[in-house]
Amino acid sequence: MDIKQIQDLIRFVSKSGVNEVSIEQQDFKITIKTNQPQTAIVTTTVPAATAETTAATPTITVTTPVVTTPAAEDTSKYITIKSPMIGTFYRSSAPEKPLFVNVGDEIKSGDVLCIIEAMKLFNEIESEVSGRIVKILVENASPVEYDQPLFLVDPA
Repeated sequence: MDIKQIQDLIRFVSKSGVNEVSIEQQDFKITIKTNQPQTAIVTTTVPAATAETTAATPTITVTTPVVTTPAAEDTSKYITIKSPMIGTFYRSSAPEKPLFVNVGDEIKSGDVLCIIEAMKLFNEIESEVSGRIVKILVENASPVEYDQPLFLVDPA
């Protein structure tokens, strides 16, 4: 497995919502885990795709979330604030510092909502809208992707 395949696998794990992926071959083993709650396990055997050895059969274990969803919320009236970059989401500037925003807080354009750490740089994410925070969609200290929804805001 080359670095490109590993990067693709990491992207797949982060976007698919699976909890853990393990791939094991004769001379190679990789396990990728996320911070999501433990869930049901589905095991699939896939034939090897390498030309030099067709006898090897890697086993891929994919853990998928079992989520019971209540009636779908109507979020169409809310504005979604999305992540402008890939990094780690933080709700405060330090563990002992107060949170930037909480559910129910009134915000205005220019208010700092969170920090996203990318490559050891801490980037303050400011609101571009005014309104009231309805929902925070990401857990503190969680990895986020570019354009991933972070907050739902009820516009003022």
